[in-house]
Amino acid sequence: MRNRLRLKSAPRVQPWHPHAWQLQSLLLGYPDERQAGHLALARGAAPALPAEVREPLLRFAGHAEETGTEALAAAYVATFDHRRRCCPYLTYYAHGDTRKRGVALLRLKQTYAKGGLRLTDDELPDHLAVVLEFAAIDPPAGLLLLTGHRAGLELLRLALREENSPWAALLDSVSATLPPLAGDQHEAVARLAAEGPPGEEVGLDPYAPPRYTPAPPAGGPR
Repeated sequence: MRNRLRLKSAPRVQPWHPHAWQLQSLLLGYPDERQAGHLALARGAAPALPAEVREPLLRFAGHAEETGTEALAAAYVATFDHRRRCCPYLTYYAHGDTRKRGVALLRLKQTYAKGGLRLTDDELPDHLAVVLEFAAIDPPAGLLLLTGHRAGLELLRLALREENSPWAALLDSVSATLPPLAGDQHEAVARLAAEGPPGEEVGLDPYAPPRYTPAPPAGGPR
């Protein structure tokens, strides 16, 4: 019995944040008729989260409540569909618009299927909201995915801050669930900012000018 109790309690000491990732996933999706419910869920669950995760999440929730769903949806499209440097599709930072990105997308779908997450035909598996949804379902595998795309996440966070975007707070919340950037990850962020995604001929100005990021489907995952 003691061994079983130890096994049950062991995940609590792991650096996993499934409840935070689920809330972040919902709030990083396209704002629709479910938005009010998502915000209420975030308000109810936030007190149990660590302060560094909770506070930026609640800042975004407060902004979203004041803005309203319709205006927030318009801002979402303007931010993520029309500002190319604010790309929420993580494999693009790692692979650019190359064949390697297609392989990475396929592997993500296979990973999700093994973990029990099935996507609709109009959902791309590398959208940050989708990656976070998977991380909430399978925290160990999700953490590996998020840390594997750490440079892209950091670049997105910086771009949203430069735009004074309310979604920057959500990226701050996501970042707070991950290990701090290591030295080589800092170098990867700097290199990506200077050179752009693989396969392109010139660098970012800053982060990602329009020609670097393919236009994503309007509205992102719903």
